[in-house]
Amino acid sequence: MSPLGKVLSDASLTKILHSGDYDIRSLHRDYGFQFENVFDTSIAGGFLGSKRLGLDAILKEYLDVEVAKDKKLQRSDWTDRPLSREALAYAANDVRYLGEARQNMLDRLTEKGRATWAEEECVRLSSVRFEPRDEETAFLRVKGSKDLDGRGLAILRSLYDFREDEAIGRDRPPFKIVSDSVLVAIAREPDDEYSEIKGIGWWGRSEMRKRLNKVVFEAKNSEPVLRPRNEARRGPHLSHREREMANQRLKDLKQWRKSLGQTLELDPSLLWPTSSLSRLARLPEALQAEFNETEVRKWQVKEFSESLASCLKELS
Repeated sequence: MSPLGKVLSDASLTKILHSGDYDIRSLHRDYGFQFENVFDTSIAGGFLGSKRLGLDAILKEYLDVEVAKDKKLQRSDWTDRPLSREALAYAANDVRYLGEARQNMLDRLTEKGRATWAEEECVRLSSVRFEPRDEETAFLRVKGSKDLDGRGLAILRSLYDFREDEAIGRDRPPFKIVSDSVLVAIAREPDDEYSEIKGIGWWGRSEMRKRLNKVVFEAKNSEPVLRPRNEARRGPHLSHREREMANQRLKDLKQWRKSLGQTLELDPSLLWPTSSLSRLARLPEALQAEFNETEVRKWQVKEFSESLASCLKELS
């Protein structure tokens, strides 16, 4: 695979991807590969105001090309070799139009004065790296876990570990064993009938239910899990009144961003990070320092800093 790595890191060659975050992380994880000079058609589509960002939709909108998506092939095991002729054709169609799409989209971005926006986002994309998860706390990132109490989190942790063991034993990814939503549903109502849970599949069968019952019983009798405090929130401690004012200010800042998005016909979330607006809602006088935060893009500061400053002045 090393020749591929040389191509990916060669800054003189443009690598055209579509929603390339997972590809970049996976190749870094498995081979240590790093990307230079990336163009992502999904990012470009976002800055052109496309409502649908799937590859098939992008190709239809910008090239009027229709690429059939075979769900059977999408969900098949691509580690099986040799690949079928149908699989090879499917894979080829995923990339054959990307060069033409890039040029078309780049021309349109230039016309709209947004080429540098997409360029900065693509540079950010090329710098993502695989970060090994902390196995001790990975269960806390499961969607829906924030609504669980200490007992529910203890059950979720045991179920998460149980699923990991099953996935290793079956040589399958965890999500193909059972979904996160099922784990959360059991953790939320551990005394309910598991077979009634939507999507539980073979986990609802008699033999598996016995194993689940044992896991849940032991977790229910263990120490509750306390979720660590969110240390990411910065700023001074606020009184009740100050907190109310900050919440209202955040709503107003989001409305500013929404209006901006409507004017530009773009998804508002592209125009300024929510995390930054949250900090400014609590500490509006820190606007200048906010421009140097890692989430805030240079193009955002250039294009919208004056507008944001005016908004904050009106809210003060």
